[in-house]
Amino acid sequence: MRRGRIFIYLAFIIILALVAFVVVWQRFLQPQSTAQPEGPAPTPIVETVNVVVLTQRVPRGTPLEPSLLNLVPIQRDLFIEGMFTNVNEVDGRLAKFDLESGILLTNGMLVSSAEQLSDTGSTAALSIPRGMVAVSIPISRLSSVSYAPQSGDHVNVIVSLLMIDLDTDYQTKLPNMAGVVIAPGTVGEEGPNYLTAQVSGGGEEGTAVGKAELVPGLGQTVYSMPTEQQRPRLVSQSLLQDVVILKVGNFPYEGLPEPTPEPVEGEVAPPVEEGQDQPPEPPPAPDVITLIVTPQDAITLNYLLYYQAALGSQLTLALRSAEDDTRVATEAVTMQYLLEQYNIPVPAKLPYGVEPRQDQVVLPPLKNDVQPQTQQPNQ
Repeated sequence: MRRGRIFIYLAFIIILALVAFVVVWQRFLQPQSTAQPEGPAPTPIVETVNVVVLTQRVPRGTPLEPSLLNLVPIQRDLFIEGMFTNVNEVDGRLAKFDLESGILLTNGMLVSSAEQLSDTGSTAALSIPRGMVAVSIPISRLSSVSYAPQSGDHVNVIVSLLMIDLDTDYQTKLPNMAGVVIAPGTVGEEGPNYLTAQVSGGGEEGTAVGKAELVPGLGQTVYSMPTEQQRPRLVSQSLLQDVVILKVGNFPYEGLPEPTPEPVEGEVAPPVEEGQDQPPEPPPAPDVITLIVTPQDAITLNYLLYYQAALGSQLTLALRSAEDDTRVATEAVTMQYLLEQYNIPVPAKLPYGVEPRQDQVVLPPLKNDVQPQTQQPNQ
């Protein structure tokens, strides 16, 4: 019994000794780690290359000089074939088209001679966006907002048409002319031996086909005839909206001779004193304008252009605000729309009127309009 207790005490002492050894080892005898704290990551080295850049705007055909050029560094992975790395490679070459300041020059932007420059096309084609075309239409002072629109402005195009009734078979203006049918005669008798017709009425134009009408109050039917030709009906509508102007007037063309004003008969030029330069004549007012439109709109304008040449249509421009790009759904304007929308009454038939008789609405003459000169009678 006594010996067993001795073994228990010895085992307990050995366990305490092991625990004490482990604690001392972990706190004092175990070697410390020598890991260094993590520092900032090293900065990667970006490889760059110097390329030639423009320092100011250069118009088409301008020779490039070192004063217009500079070198700027870009990342090598952004460098593309055709860029220049030396100013001497660009010195003396011509701009193929208008170049803005800050553009990185490439070989496709430059030509070496004026002959190559002439083969690159017109400068006007460079201003037309892809998928669009340019077409010219005639203008006057009233149809072009008194010549206010300039290149780059946005306008609306308004079309006005004169509509008439046509015979669907003849495609001629109604009413038709009346004629008399002559029956064929027999052989040996006077008259043709075939069916023929001649215009009735005795005149070359003949008589227009009328219609039967019942006279109110009398109960009689009369055959009424038109007193004049059919009156066309006017309609106006917004044809195109937000159209960009490419050019007002003619484009410069070296082979086009300058127009010389024809002398007016009877007009004497003012004398020019010696030593005094003759004042330059003012440029003529533009008579055409070039618009940038879609290919389909170009065909539409071409169709109306030939109608306009026959005085069957009129194209008018409306200048838009520089900050307005909206499109508005408009209604066509006719006589009925004008009377109903603006509450215009039809004048009543009154037992009195003004003198002298006025059958037309005549615009007053404008001071700046060119008045036709009347020939003076011979003395």
